[in-house]
Amino acid sequence: MYWCKIAQTEAEFNAIARLNYETFVEEIPQHEKNGEGLRIDSFHEQNTYVIVLSGTELVGMIALRAKRPFSLDLKIGEVEKHLPDSGKLCEIRLLAVRKAHRNGRVFFLLARALSDFCCEEGYDAAVISGTTRELKLYGQLGFRPFAEPVGKGDAVFVPMVTTRKQYGQSVAARLQTKKKTFFPGPVQLSGKLAAPFGEEAISHRSATFQAVFDEAKERLRIMASASPHFLFGSGTLANEAMIAQLANLNTKGLVLVNGEFGRRLKEQANRWKLDFDVLEEAWGEPFSARTIETAMQKSSAGWVLMVHGETSTGMLNDFETIAELCKKRGARLCVDCVSSFGAVPFSLQNVWLATAVSGKAVGTMSGVAIVFAHHHISPNESLPAYLDLGLYAKEIPFTLSYGLLKSFNQALQAYPNRYLLLQRRLDLLKRETKDWPLLSGDFPTIMTFRTDERFSGFLQAAQLSGYEMHAKSGYLKERGLFQISCIQPQFEEDLESLMKFHGVYKTYATT
Repeated sequence: MYWCKIAQTEAEFNAIARLNYETFVEEIPQHEKNGEGLRIDSFHEQNTYVIVLSGTELVGMIALRAKRPFSLDLKIGEVEKHLPDSGKLCEIRLLAVRKAHRNGRVFFLLARALSDFCCEEGYDAAVISGTTRELKLYGQLGFRPFAEPVGKGDAVFVPMVTTRKQYGQSVAARLQTKKKTFFPGPVQLSGKLAAPFGEEAISHRSATFQAVFDEAKERLRIMASASPHFLFGSGTLANEAMIAQLANLNTKGLVLVNGEFGRRLKEQANRWKLDFDVLEEAWGEPFSARTIETAMQKSSAGWVLMVHGETSTGMLNDFETIAELCKKRGARLCVDCVSSFGAVPFSLQNVWLATAVSGKAVGTMSGVAIVFAHHHISPNESLPAYLDLGLYAKEIPFTLSYGLLKSFNQALQAYPNRYLLLQRRLDLLKRETKDWPLLSGDFPTIMTFRTDERFSGFLQAAQLSGYEMHAKSGYLKERGLFQISCIQPQFEEDLESLMKFHGVYKTYATT
């Protein structure tokens, strides 16, 4: 198994020095031979090395540095004089792959890892001194000459540059293997769910569109025990439209927060200048019914706003118990079900308003935002038209993509069996990661882990090697967490590959 990481250990730097000697002393006569068989680069202390390993053997490398002057500056003068609009620059050097592993896979894996790392660090372009022997290879990375060749004899080099755009259009970008993703959204589409996006566009005023629309509404009504209102946008839009309805009540409310998405609801309520108190628990801590009832009494709350599936911590909040409290006190409950809808079966019978989306657990493209209700909602001219649920009650007031609607309707046909599929996947994930530093694992589509000292290096190596776990969101990075979701269509196959990679990494890290 080939995989990538950033070189960090003395053993790795020694292996780099050997490969550096083999390539740039013995194969390309750029430097004088020595009796050690090692070549330490003159910029070694400034270099970041992306390396490729086959199991535990280093078989490829490339170096990146941003400190000036570049080696290329010393050859042709200040690079920016040739590239005035280059943006934030880095220099790429020492591209080398052992002869026995020059099979294309190492090169493309190295190219993708380097691209990911450069994007993560915010570089706009990269320059390289390209040996004339490998101009075709550099061209496959999107590199283009920008100055006259330098050097002499067998060590002639061409100053070359690539940008994010050039790399994105390169052979390496087109041919690199697809990443294995474990994000809680968006979902990678294939087969029946992807096909509608290639069909002929159909007007949202047509009978064909209306038939699919009505079918999807009926499926949603059965799943949620509530009537859906369709908007075209994200879960944030659905929550915005839901909170806009609270602005019409002219009563004080209560917002419940025990994670990132509860915090976002609080921010949205603030933007609407609603009058409310906040009941906040520590991240991942469940709400106490007694504490909520006390808070409702204290503030005379006429409404409660909360998240059901708090994916930032991987927990389900008990909205049914809170719905009973609201019913008892005559308050209206509004629930963000964006991440939980389609993950577990539930009824919104006692909920005033709730939100959902076409992406996430349902498994198709994001873009359909849904607000569920039981009561009739009349148009309200004091609200922005796009957020006025009253306009959506009887018809489709604004353009909605037919391809998206059809794919969503087809995804809904997988229920109720999809509930069982997601639970089986979660059980599989639990078994495979039983020794990992678990924070929360009861949410039916995601598990949350702590990034302890064993896993910080693993996460970076996994990303560079083509495994995308959910770890880059600010709220996760701040708390040292990462997540694995099981909603992607190739989950079982990708999880098997990830666990194999984890085994290889663990073996390497302990040798």
